[in-house]
Amino acid sequence: MTPSLLKLLQSVDTPTVCNAIEVAQGKRGFAQFTRGTMLCSAPEEGAMVGYARTAKIAAQEPSQEAPDVIRARRMAYYKHMSEGPSPRVTVVEDLDYPDAVGAFWGEINTTVHKGLGVSGALTNGVMRDLGDLPEGFPVVAGSIGPSHAFVHVREVGTTVEIFGMTVNDGDLIHADRHGALVIPEAVLPMLEDAILKLLDTEKLVLEPARADDFDFEKFEAAWQAFEAART
Repeated sequence: MTPSLLKLLQSVDTPTVCNAIEVAQGKRGFAQFTRGTMLCSAPEEGAMVGYARTAKIAAQEPSQEAPDVIRARRMAYYKHMSEGPSPRVTVVEDLDYPDAVGAFWGEINTTVHKGLGVSGALTNGVMRDLGDLPEGFPVVAGSIGPSHAFVHVREVGTTVEIFGMTVNDGDLIHADRHGALVIPEAVLPMLEDAILKLLDTEKLVLEPARADDFDFEKFEAAWQAFEAART
């Protein structure tokens, strides 16, 4: 991923990237995205972009493992989050979903992750401490709740599933208040041009539609130009 592509991805929303991937692939049907409504801790901050650092947690019941095993895995988790190519995004599957109760993402944990160089978190689990999370570290989560319950790390670096989207450790993630997607590696060389083409093409309809003299005839002409530009 080039610096210019990263900057562009950070400036556009996830629906735009979803459409641009189809432009790059030359067909409709891209399906590596989340399903259902997710919650964003800081929708005004825009998108998080980064390579996935994955893990699985649970919180409904205390872990039955020995305390030293639990602690060692927790430290292995933070070490894993601190490593790998930048930018990094933490992607955590809560195994209790859809009945997740333990907020792994609160003020302390988000601040620690940000300090370790992580750009944000994506989870089907719970977040809390809204208003106290650090600026520049968005969390896109499945729910909001007050308690951490018995939250503990179960797995580190394994394949996870978030709202119907499969994520492998190292996948490139784009996420915002709309949800998230995995950017296929094969489209990266074409993606910057695809996004710019998409934005220019959309202007063919948006600019006339925002004009005071917009009517059906102008819409029809604009739509014809829009369809011609997409081919």
